[in-house]
Amino acid sequence: MKKIILKITVLALILLGVTACDSKLDQIPFDQFGNENAYVSAADFENAVRGAYAGFTSGSMYGGSDQGGMIDAGDVLADNVTIAQDGRGTRSTLHNWRYVAADGPLSNTYQRTYIIANRANLILENIVSFEGDNKENIIAEAKAIRALAHLNSAIFFAKIPTQSGDANGSLGIAYVTEADANALPARETVGVVYDKIVADLTDALAGINETNPPGRLNKQGVATLLSRVYLYMGKYDLAVNAANMVTTKPAARNNVVGVWKDANQDGLLFYIPNEVGTLGIGVGVAYSQGSLNNLTPEYVVDYDFYTKFSDEDIRKEAYTAPGQKGSNKYNAIVKWFGRDSSFDGLVDLKVLRAAEAYLNKAEAYYRLGNETAARNALDEVRSRRYTTFAGGETGQALLDAIMLERRLEFAFEGHRFIDLKRWGLGVQRDGFGDLRDGTGVPSDVQSLSVGNKLQLPIDQTIIDVNPNIQQNPGY
Repeated sequence: MKKIILKITVLALILLGVTACDSKLDQIPFDQFGNENAYVSAADFENAVRGAYAGFTSGSMYGGSDQGGMIDAGDVLADNVTIAQDGRGTRSTLHNWRYVAADGPLSNTYQRTYIIANRANLILENIVSFEGDNKENIIAEAKAIRALAHLNSAIFFAKIPTQSGDANGSLGIAYVTEADANALPARETVGVVYDKIVADLTDALAGINETNPPGRLNKQGVATLLSRVYLYMGKYDLAVNAANMVTTKPAARNNVVGVWKDANQDGLLFYIPNEVGTLGIGVGVAYSQGSLNNLTPEYVVDYDFYTKFSDEDIRKEAYTAPGQKGSNKYNAIVKWFGRDSSFDGLVDLKVLRAAEAYLNKAEAYYRLGNETAARNALDEVRSRRYTTFAGGETGQALLDAIMLERRLEFAFEGHRFIDLKRWGLGVQRDGFGDLRDGTGVPSDVQSLSVGNKLQLPIDQTIIDVNPNIQQNPGY
C-alpha cells in the first residue's frame, strides 16, 4: 500500500487555532482536506482511526508533560499535591491559579481537542460511501473519539452542568462536527455541548465492537465514558444504566501495584500501549524525574491527603513511595513512575478503568436515594483495595465515603479538580509543606473559592485567530 504523508494545511490551522510550532504534526497522516486517495480501502480507515487515537498520546492529553494535560492538570489545580521546592516549578502558574488570558493555561489541550476532532470528522465524512469491513465499528470509534476530545476541553474551559444552577446556559465550547477549513465556530452553551457529547457516545455505544485491539475503545469503555458524562449532567438514572453495562470488575487487590507497572491490565477498559520504538513517552515525568534516592519532584503528595491512605489500602503502595533529594525527604508520586524497578516514567497510558464505572454508579445511586445499591457499588471497589474496611455508612457519611473513595482511587489521574467543580465546591488546601512529615514549604496559595477561576481562560492567540470564540467571564 502506498505510504501517504499528508500535511495540515494553513487553513486547517486557522480553523483549529493551532500554532505552527507543533512540528510533530507535520507527518501525521489523514489530515489534509479533499484528498480522495487517503480514504479508499479498509486499511486506510484503520490507519486513519489509529491516527485519531494518536492525538491522545500528546502530553497535553494523556501523554504527560510539563505543560499539563489530562493526567496531571486536575490534580495540580486541586488539593492532592503540593509543589516541591526541589522541582523546576513547572505548571506553578496553574497550581497557584495565577493564569491570565494573555498566556492561557492548557492552551495545547484546547488546540489538541480540535486536531483530534478534525481527524475524527475526516473519517466520518469519507466513510459515508465506503462499503467494507468494520465500517460500523470505525464510525462508532470516530464518534467516541470526537466526544472524548471535546469533553476534555469542556471540563476545563466551561462549567460542568451540575456545577451551578446557571451552568447549562453558560458558555460551553465549540463542538466541531465538520472538517471545514474555512469555519470559524462559536462557543455553544454547556447544555448543547453535553447533549452533543451524549449523542456521539450513544451512537458509538450502539455500533462499537465488544472488543477492539489494545489502544482502542470498546463497548465497555464507551459505556464508562457515557456514565461519566451522565453523572456530570446530573442524569443519575442514565448514569447507572450506562455503568451497569460494564461487567469488568475493578482490578483485584493483588494486581493493583502491577497495573501501574504494566505487569497486568486488570480492570483497564481503555489504555494506549507505550513502547520504545513506537511511542516511548515518559508519562511519569509530569510528576517526578530521577530515582527515588535522587528525586527531582515536580509535585509531591499533599501531606494531609497522604494521611488518608490507610496502611490497609494497597493504593498507598501503588501510588506513593518515600523519595528524597539530598536531605529532603518526600512522599513521592509513583503512579506513573515506570515499569518494574525503572524510574523513566515509561508506562502505558491508562485512560478508562472499570473502577470508575462502579464509583460513578455508587454516586448516582446515592443521588437517586438508593443507599443500599450505592453501598454495594462502593464496596465493589473497596473490597479490592483494602484488606479490611468497616463500611455500612448511611446518609451524609455514605456520600462522604463515596467522595473520599473517588479521591483516593483517581489520585494523580486528573479527576480531582473536575470532581470539585461539578460538586459546586472550591479548592481548600491544608497549608502543610512539601516534605514527607508535612514540614517544608507549602504551596503559595491555599484556597480557590467558587467563581470564575474554576473555568480556565482561553488563550488570547486562539481568540485572535477566531474572533467568534468568546472569552470566559472575568479574564
